[in-house]
Amino acid sequence: MKLIIGNKNYSSWSLRGWLACKQSGLHFDELTVPILGEDWEHVKTSTSDLAPSQGKVPILWDGDAVVWDSLAIVDFLADKVGRDRFWPKDDAARAMARSMVAEMHSGYLALRRTLPMNVRKRLTLPGVPEDVRDDVVRILTLWAEARARFGQGGPFLFGTFGAADVFYAPVVSRFLTYGIGVPGFAQAYMQAVWEHDWMQQWIAAAEAEDWVIEQYEMPEE
Repeated sequence: MKLIIGNKNYSSWSLRGWLACKQSGLHFDELTVPILGEDWEHVKTSTSDLAPSQGKVPILWDGDAVVWDSLAIVDFLADKVGRDRFWPKDDAARAMARSMVAEMHSGYLALRRTLPMNVRKRLTLPGVPEDVRDDVVRILTLWAEARARFGQGGPFLFGTFGAADVFYAPVVSRFLTYGIGVPGFAQAYMQAVWEHDWMQQWIAAAEAEDWVIEQYEMPEE
């Protein structure tokens, strides 16, 4: 398999696709393309592997099969290796995990727009807009319920690392970047995600990147 991803410092959806591939346990090669760089328009049109997704990342190739969109990648990989690798076995837990992933996939637009992922940055914001605060409260509420109801088996949302953690990992990064205050249980969860071996690999690669996308860089003040 081959996974095509964007800049590791900025591309939250690429992180999800990459973590999903790691979670599958299957071997994959990765190709990083410099999204939104000076030659991005040329890269999009000249890289045949990107054609099916019209330049959107992540995109996963498995022989002749091509899958774009991070949620589709999770579903495709779960079909290959078994859903239990990604989703809780318990029906109630699995229902909540799937709903949380779907909500992350389609929602929290204010959070995404206002606080873009930037792994390398650490900022102190004087405050956040009300719509962003509403997204943060909603996320923390879901995290609290998942941990209270189904998190007894480990430090992650449903105990062991799975699809829900794959999808909320970029949120963890955003909360750390922008100094979003969270309660103790969320701090512990975020630490578990941040210190996960795969996240540490991604972070190290993001810090080693030498390109900067100015629209995702925010002033210190």
